[in-house]
Amino acid sequence: MVYRFGVFEFDDRAAILSRSDRPVALEPQPARALALLLSRAGGVVTRDELRAHLWDSDTNVDFDRGLAYSVGQLRAALGDTADNPRFVQTLPRRGFRFIAPVERIELSSTAATNELQTPLAKPAGSRRRWLFAAAVIASVACGGGVWMLARPRPTARPIVAVAVFDNETGDASHDRPIAELSDVIVERLTALGPARIGVVGNMSSLRRPRKNREIGEIARQTAAAFLVFGSLQTKDGKLSLFVQLLKVDDGTHAWVLRIARPQGDTLTGLDEELARAVETAVRRIVLKEPPRAS
Repeated sequence: MVYRFGVFEFDDRAAILSRSDRPVALEPQPARALALLLSRAGGVVTRDELRAHLWDSDTNVDFDRGLAYSVGQLRAALGDTADNPRFVQTLPRRGFRFIAPVERIELSSTAATNELQTPLAKPAGSRRRWLFAAAVIASVACGGGVWMLARPRPTARPIVAVAVFDNETGDASHDRPIAELSDVIVERLTALGPARIGVVGNMSSLRRPRKNREIGEIARQTAAAFLVFGSLQTKDGKLSLFVQLLKVDDGTHAWVLRIARPQGDTLTGLDEELARAVETAVRRIVLKEPPRAS
């Protein structure tokens, strides 16, 4: 199946994404996520469905962080954002939906073989797409790797580590939503573009409670310049999420934020509010972007 949406085309058989007939580098897991989302365009794909589609049941992986990374990479390839999506919409705690109009083109094996002679709708684009697919096959057969050739050489980029958030209220009902906040931040920051910023959230040193974390170990494991972490506390009879952006080299605070909620609050919408605030801080402090016009 070939899917067309906006200026993009995606061939789910060859896992090839192209933009205006030019190939776009996309890793295997994000490509598989895109294939599922396109096949269900307009409908909800749950997080569990995506997990099952991307990994076998016996695969030993941090699913939440792997899923956040895959969706973030997909958004980066499409030039999409989580807060103002054109293609992939996040439905908090539910899953994702592909929201752009999609044109589906069924290609039989015979039609695919003959497409160079009888293109479907865009002759030049189709020809280039299938020539590129042939190049992928030839490259893999020779042990090469077209994607390695297509990717730009690594450039210096800041790395931000994201530690798991801590629930320090003593109320176990907050354990899961607070633990998931770091995954939301990883997804949001990854969408800024892997060429601009590196995001690390799955190292063992980042999964420990705050009292057991060591900045030196995090620096060695992640090579991060900044660390994002936070905790939910009870302060003055209210719930208070305290978030910090720390400079790893000297341990100084680059940015802090406290978000207050009423006691007994369900924390609905906290993930989006937090992700937006952290993204703004990272853009300003880490990426040195000028403030956005209001």
